[in-house]
Amino acid sequence: MKNVLNQGGELTRRNFMQHMARSFLGVSLLPGISRYAFGAEVPHLSRTAKNVIYLYMGGGMSHLDTLDCKPGTEVQGPVESIPTNVPGIHISEYLPLLAKHMDSLALVNSLHSTQGAHEQGDYFMHSSYVKRGTIQHPGMGAWLLKLHGLTNSTLPGNIRIGGNNNMVAGGFLERKYAPLVIGNPEDGLKNSKRQRLFKEDEFKKNLKLAQAFDEEFHGRYDMKEVRAYGNMYQDALKLMESEDLLAFNIKNEPDAMRERYGRNSFGQGCLLARKLVEHDVRFVEVYMGGWDSHQNNFDQVEANAAVLDQGMSALLADLKQRGLLEDTLVVLATEFGRTPDINENDGRDHYAKAFSCALAGGGIQGGQVYGKTDETGSVVVEDRVEIPDFNATIAYALGLPLDKVIASPSKRPFTVAHKGQPLTKLFG
Repeated sequence: MKNVLNQGGELTRRNFMQHMARSFLGVSLLPGISRYAFGAEVPHLSRTAKNVIYLYMGGGMSHLDTLDCKPGTEVQGPVESIPTNVPGIHISEYLPLLAKHMDSLALVNSLHSTQGAHEQGDYFMHSSYVKRGTIQHPGMGAWLLKLHGLTNSTLPGNIRIGGNNNMVAGGFLERKYAPLVIGNPEDGLKNSKRQRLFKEDEFKKNLKLAQAFDEEFHGRYDMKEVRAYGNMYQDALKLMESEDLLAFNIKNEPDAMRERYGRNSFGQGCLLARKLVEHDVRFVEVYMGGWDSHQNNFDQVEANAAVLDQGMSALLADLKQRGLLEDTLVVLATEFGRTPDINENDGRDHYAKAFSCALAGGGIQGGQVYGKTDETGSVVVEDRVEIPDFNATIAYALGLPLDKVIASPSKRPFTVAHKGQPLTKLFG
C-alpha cells in the first residue's frame, strides 16, 4: 500500500485521505472547514461592518414590481405602490412588511449590467468579472476570508444556504476560501457527528492509527494542499466537540420565531443566517430562486415577494433587536431586472440595462434611494451603478482594500471589485 501511495499523485492522496476519514473516523465534511493556511490576518482598514448576510434572488427580480414602481404608467401593470415608513418613498404593494423597515434600507435603483443571461449575470454579480472559460474568479465571501481571515476560529467563515454547484465559489483562490454549502437549512451541517457505529474509544484508536499512517507521508510530501487536507480533519474533530456546532441547528429555535421568518426554505435560511452571524460567521449567502418570470409575471412575483417580504423583514427586525444590525451588512441582490414591456404571456423578459438592489445595516444610512430610472424604468437617468461599484460598496463596508492585487496561479492580477468605486454616499 505504501508503494502505491508513493507512486500516486496528489489527487490520489487526497481521495484516499477523504475515504479514510469517512471509513475509519466516521467524519465527512465539505471543503471550507479548515482555518489553517488562512495565514496571518491582514490588518483591518476602517470598516462599518463585520459580517454580511447576502440575500440573492436568482432568476432576475423584477425591479418594476418590487423596489422601483412606476405608478400610473402602462409598464406598471396591475401592481400598486404603497408608502413606506419614510415619507416620499414608495415600494410595491407586494412588500408591505419591508415598507415598515424602509428607515433601515437604502434602495439602489440605478444598477446596470452588461450581462443579460442568467449564468453570466449571476457570475458577474457575484464576482465583478465577466465570465471567462480560462479562469474562475472568487466571490465576495472568498475575498473576505483571504484578506481578513476568520473571526470564529472554530466555524467556517463563508457559508452558502441553497443554490447550486454552478455558482461562484472560491475561484482561483485556495479551496479553503470557498463557501461551505448547506442545501436545506432544516438539515443544518450534515455528517458533523461521530457515527454511532463507532464508540468513543474506537474512534480515538482509529484517529491515532490515521495520524501514524500520515506521519511518513507528510514528512515526504510537505505540500500546502497536503497540509491543508490533513488540518481539515483536525478542524472537523474540533468542530464536532464544540458548542458552536449548535449554530447550525434552527430546530432549537422557538416555534414563534420560526413562524415569524416563514416556514419555507428562504425564511428558514434567513433564520440560520442570523444564528451563524451571531456566532461570528463572516459571510452567509441565502439563495432564493424562481424569479425568472417570462410567464405570469405578476402572479409569480407576488408569490415570491411574499416569501422575501416575510423572511427579510423578520431578519432585519431580529438583527436589530439583538444589536447585530449595526455590524451586519444585509444585501438584497439579483443578476438583472425584467423588461418594462409586458410580453404576450403576461410576463417580463430579461433586462440588464436597469434594475434594483438594496442594502441595510453595517453602517448604511437607511431611508434613502440612490439613483433613478426614467418614467418607464427602462434607462438609468441618474447615478448609474455598475456591478463592480455595487460590490465595491460591500467591500468598502467590510474594510477590504479595494486596490490590493492578488495574483492568480497564472500570475494575472485581480482585485476584490475589479476597479469598482464604492457608493460612499450610502453610509451614515
